[in-house]
Amino acid sequence: MRLKQTLIASAVMLASALLMQYATQSESVPPSRPLSEFPLRIDSWVGNPERFDDRVYQVLGVDDTFLATYRNPDRAWIQLYVGFYRSQREGDLIHSPKNCMPGGGWSIVDTSVEPVAVPSRDAPIEAVKLILEKGAHRQVVLYWFQSRGRFIASEYLQKVYLVIDSITRHRTDGSFVRLIAPMDPRGEEATLNTMKSFAAEIVPTLETYLPA
Repeated sequence: MRLKQTLIASAVMLASALLMQYATQSESVPPSRPLSEFPLRIDSWVGNPERFDDRVYQVLGVDDTFLATYRNPDRAWIQLYVGFYRSQREGDLIHSPKNCMPGGGWSIVDTSVEPVAVPSRDAPIEAVKLILEKGAHRQVVLYWFQSRGRFIASEYLQKVYLVIDSITRHRTDGSFVRLIAPMDPRGEEATLNTMKSFAAEIVPTLETYLPA
């Protein structure tokens, strides 16, 4: 029994050592284009560039970012944030809104996965939907991980693919895309429809900025 346990422990240690060896050899991959060049006009939407406090960027550990609030002629607005990481092998990992949003005073009252149809793609992408509440205010969040050619709507799968790609492709670069909008007076469905339409517009452009 002790020999068996020793062999298992040795195998685990060897696998961990190999994983660390491959992970430390992962390349630092830059974005295909600087996110600062991301367009501020998307169809009928016009964006106003913004910036978080410097301390937020220090916590995020992000290598390239884009933040802007877009408005359309109907006066609807959506904030778009994109964070890109050249490498996630030295502790700078993509943060989940499920962890940071409650820290801003917002409560997550509902979460689900939503399909987003993108005309340029054969199948819909999936995005995580959060309904946030703070006092009388409600917001809708859509986000996904866009990493190494994949659109991922699961924190768990994001980590699984990160390990796999660090071994098989020597890559740990990745990005996080988040949309936030206030709840439309017409309700959640109307808000989601507007956000999904906006997401469908930006995905083809994002694919020219984020490495596949």
